[in-house]
Amino acid sequence: MDRLRNIYEWLGRRAENFLALILGALFVSFLIQIVFRYVLNLPLGWTVEFVSIAWLWGILFGYAFVVREADVIRLDIIYALLPRWARRVLDVTTGAICAGIFIWTLPYVWDYISFMAIEKTAYMKIRFDYVFAIYIPFALSVIVRCFISIWRGISGSGPAFDTPMTAGTHDYD
Repeated sequence: MDRLRNIYEWLGRRAENFLALILGALFVSFLIQIVFRYVLNLPLGWTVEFVSIAWLWGILFGYAFVVREADVIRLDIIYALLPRWARRVLDVTTGAICAGIFIWTLPYVWDYISFMAIEKTAYMKIRFDYVFAIYIPFALSVIVRCFISIWRGISGSGPAFDTPMTAGTHDYD
């Protein structure tokens, strides 16, 4: 069990490293774009394209593999006011609806991504199926998180049902 945990933690750190590389490359490309456009008056098209792709991958890859459930920002003002049983019902209901939508759309998304293999980006000539492929792991991670939320709602476990306690664990200084 410790070996699996070590592998899981190692993969988590590599995912964080990959995300940091994406964000670093996005930032450098953005700076190149600014210099070439406003200083040298030579606009570059590939930088805009790269920034868009890096942003897409950064957001979806980050949510799928890096962001922990405790790190997700929620507006839970009304949720915290509800009694425990209502929060559980809400978690099960919203988790089931969200998971259902993502499960229902997954085959259509797969078809679309597969279809996009015929198109390439304008400047960098990257196939669009590679650009959009990150959506599949993102969707699967959303489905898994929804099922975890459903399970926690049914079992009454997890930090979601002790909102004042979880809010107090963050350092807001």
